[in-house]
Amino acid sequence: NPSVVMRPFVVCLTVAVLAVPRIAQSQIPEKFTNLQFFPKDIPHDTLVARMRGITAALGIRCNYCHTGGSGQGLEGVDFASDDKVEKKKAREMMNIAKRINTELLANLPDRESPAVNVECVTCHRGLPIPRTLARALVDVAMTKGADSAVAFYRKARNDHPDDGVYDLSERSVSQAATTLVETGKVAEAIALLDVNAELFPKSARALNQLAAAHEAAGHKDAAIEAYKKVLAVAPNDRQARARLTALGAPPPE
Repeated sequence: NPSVVMRPFVVCLTVAVLAVPRIAQSQIPEKFTNLQFFPKDIPHDTLVARMRGITAALGIRCNYCHTGGSGQGLEGVDFASDDKVEKKKAREMMNIAKRINTELLANLPDRESPAVNVECVTCHRGLPIPRTLARALVDVAMTKGADSAVAFYRKARNDHPDDGVYDLSERSVSQAATTLVETGKVAEAIALLDVNAELFPKSARALNQLAAAHEAAGHKDAAIEAYKKVLAVAPNDRQARARLTALGAPPPE
């Protein structure tokens, strides 16, 4: 349910806008210069709220895009500077979102009412670089190996159990494993699928995929064991029964 996923961010954004420490408020310029995306006459409080909305959506602090400061407060931050490439990217991303909302979505036939618009949080969901968990797992597995991918997955589950940053269902690992097998990284896929089977022990889908990966790796005994686990939770699973027969270990009738 998208509304459930978005709710934590709405709460975070509300808190971020309302809970403004007095010291931070005093460090925000009264007048802003070098505004290129926002109107020159945008009200001060409106711009501050928009900026806080962006930081909440991306899970960042002001100095992610702006130069200066320690990252712990706003003292020393140069809001007018264009030195950081992240600020230039942010402008481009806001222009992209504006075009999507005002031009592309406006051409949709039978558009929803009230209209659905793209916001920073639509893609980012608390991440500076918006990657799905499946994509992140593939990237880590490809560059750092199986152990690092498993560690990343466990940390993601621990750090983001219910905030909507990642899809923590079995589907994410399943998608990542499919990509890894297709690119020849079967060992990495098996490592992730082992965790999936651990976390979702009653999922015939997760167990079938683990068994198939073991088959692809030539692990006959491990594949047979995994297919038997499938039948333990789904006795009539046709795929598991067929593969066990093919592997010379026909299931009981």
